[in-house]
Amino acid sequence: MAVGGCGQLCKCILIFFNILFAIVGFAMLGLGLWLRFSADTRGFFNIDLNTQQFVIGVVILISLGAVMLIVAVFGDYGACNENRTALGRFCGLLAFLAGVDIAAGAYAFTSRYEIGFQMAEFYSTIYLKYVNTQDPGLAVTLSLFHNGLQCCGLVGALDPLVGNTCPKMNNFIQTFTFPACPPVIVKLFEANGPVVLGFFCGTAVLLIIAMVCSSILAKEIKRSLTSPPPYLILSTSATTVAGPYPGQEPAFFYQHPSQQPLASYPYSDQEAITGIVCTAILIQQIKRSQQVVSAYYKAVY
Repeated sequence: MAVGGCGQLCKCILIFFNILFAIVGFAMLGLGLWLRFSADTRGFFNIDLNTQQFVIGVVILISLGAVMLIVAVFGDYGACNENRTALGRFCGLLAFLAGVDIAAGAYAFTSRYEIGFQMAEFYSTIYLKYVNTQDPGLAVTLSLFHNGLQCCGLVGALDPLVGNTCPKMNNFIQTFTFPACPPVIVKLFEANGPVVLGFFCGTAVLLIIAMVCSSILAKEIKRSLTSPPPYLILSTSATTVAGPYPGQEPAFFYQHPSQQPLASYPYSDQEAITGIVCTAILIQQIKRSQQVVSAYYKAVY
């Protein structure tokens, strides 16, 4: 079916958006599965910790990636095939995701201090577990924290208990100025609160734009289905069309039951006269061609 220019524009926007959405969802799902089953981070799931922020974050990452892939499938199918049912479900899923996204952004912004302290407590729990057990898996986990945040232990580079997991110091002065990890974690969440809120709000705006385009495309599809055809459909098996001149033989349009309905377009008198003249000239040209061919045939044979 054909949709208007606005519908075609929304269709292209939806296809591009869903391709991008599928790529991001696949990346989030892959990252979550890697964090869940990687040898470097598997220790988070095998330790009985008082704080489970990392485990919860990985589970949310995997779930959100899977939901984004499902939403992208509905959106691409509905846009490419112009299916109103798929577009309706896609629009509903986008509305749900936009609401969750806004709520998550507001919660992350208002609770950034609490989340920062919880993550610092999470690090301290891993630190104490490593000091008591000397587990190699926890050593890898601490190395990820130390190298990613450029910090070391609970007291800085002079911490003797986890010094082997800290980054290498470039000079002697840096040994005394290298920060401890809990304050760095808290400051990281406090400083990046507005950035996180802006990210969530920007994502919600993109979801709302895609939802609006989906609604417009669904309305265009409905209008193209309900609009009358631009021609007259003949319902009888044989229809008589009167000629433009008195005494002219009527024209019959026969329709086989298996064929599509025939269309009849009205013609003006000038168009009819022009058609008759052109037909007469064409007949004369055919007769002249036949005469030339016959004369040539007789001359040769």
